[in-house]
Amino acid sequence: MRLLQEQAPPGNRMTQETQIVLGLETSCDETAAAVVRREPNGAVEVLSSVIASQIAAHAPFGGVVPEIAARAHVESIDGITAQALGEAGLGFDGLTGIAATAGPGLVGGVMVGLSFGKAIALARGLPLVAVNHLEGHAVSARLAADVGYPFLLLLVSGGHCQLLAVEDVGACKRLGSTIDDAAGEAFDKIAKVLGLPYPGGPALEALAQTGDPDRFVLPRMLLGRKDCDFSFSGLKTAAARIAEGLTTEAMRADLAAAVQKAIAAQLAERSDRAMAAFALSKAHDGLRFVVAGGVAANQTVRDKLRATAEARGFAFTAPPLVYCTDNAAMIALAGAERLALGMSDPLDAPARPRWPLDHIAAATNPTHVPGRKGAKA
Repeated sequence: MRLLQEQAPPGNRMTQETQIVLGLETSCDETAAAVVRREPNGAVEVLSSVIASQIAAHAPFGGVVPEIAARAHVESIDGITAQALGEAGLGFDGLTGIAATAGPGLVGGVMVGLSFGKAIALARGLPLVAVNHLEGHAVSARLAADVGYPFLLLLVSGGHCQLLAVEDVGACKRLGSTIDDAAGEAFDKIAKVLGLPYPGGPALEALAQTGDPDRFVLPRMLLGRKDCDFSFSGLKTAAARIAEGLTTEAMRADLAAAVQKAIAAQLAERSDRAMAAFALSKAHDGLRFVVAGGVAANQTVRDKLRATAEARGFAFTAPPLVYCTDNAAMIALAGAERLALGMSDPLDAPARPRWPLDHIAAATNPTHVPGRKGAKA
C-alpha cells in the first residue's frame, strides 16, 4: 500500500533553500490562509495569517454544524487566500509550495481546502503537502519560538487531547490520549449546560474569574490507572448534574471555576507522568514541554502546566494565543518543514476524517474501538 506522504530517509538533512509556503486550513469552522517563510537555518517568519471565523453562523445551534461549515468554506476560501497573498506582498509565482490540511476533521470542510490547494498546485506546478492538522498544532510553537526537536507535546483542544513525544518532522510517539471526551469538548459542553454562549470555552473561563474553585467537589477520573491517558466524561456528567440545581450567578461562577481547576489538574497530572517517562528516555539536556491547541489559550491551564513543567526541569513553551486555535500559519510551517526535507504528496492525496499521528499506537492500542474508517486516535 502506498504511503500517503513520501518519507525522508533517516538522518536526511534539510535542503539549503528558502521555503515560502501558502497554508490552507478548513478542518472545522475557521477558513484560514497564511504565507510562511522558512529559511535554511530554520528561522521562521509569518508573512500573513488570515482567519475567517464562522462563530455567528453556528452560534444559534450551540456548536459546529458540518454542512454549514463546509458551505462557508466554499464561499470564502478564494477571498481569504487572495487576502493572505496580498498581505504577504506575493503572488502565486512567489511561492515554493502549497500546504493544505488533509485531515483529521469534518471531512466536508477538509475537502474544500485540500481541493483548492490541489488546484493551485496543479495550475502553478507547485509541490503539494497534505498536512495532518495535528502535526500543524505540533509545530505551532515554532512559529514564534526556537523550539528544537525532540520535545514533549500536550495537544489539547476541542477535538483532541494527546501527549506525544515529537522526535522530528512527522515523527510522533503517543504517550497518552483521552479515552472519551477531549478537554475542550468538556469545557464547551459544560458551558452549554451553564447557559453560556457559543463558543463555550472562553465564556466559561471568563465566568470562572469571579468564582470559588473549591466550593464544589468534582470527581477525579482514572485514579487507579498509572498511565498517561485522560478522561473527562465523568467530570462533564457530574458538572451537568450540579448545574441543574444552581440558582444564582455566583454559584454558576463557582462551578465554572471548579471545572476549570479540575481540568487543569488532570492535564497537569498526566503531563507530569509523561515528563517523567520522556526525561528517562532522553540522555541530553534541554528538555522542553510544549502545549498547543485551543485549550492552551486558557490562562489557568497554562499556569498549571507551566508550574508542572518547571518542577520537572522542563522549559515550557506555548504558542501565542493567535496560534493556539486553528490557523493556517501552522499548516504552512508543517508543509515548509516537509518540503525542506524533500517530502511532498501526489495530487490524489485523500481527505481524511481520521488520521492519527502515531499510526502504530492507533493500530495496536487504540483508545477508541475502530469503526469502518479505522482508529479514531
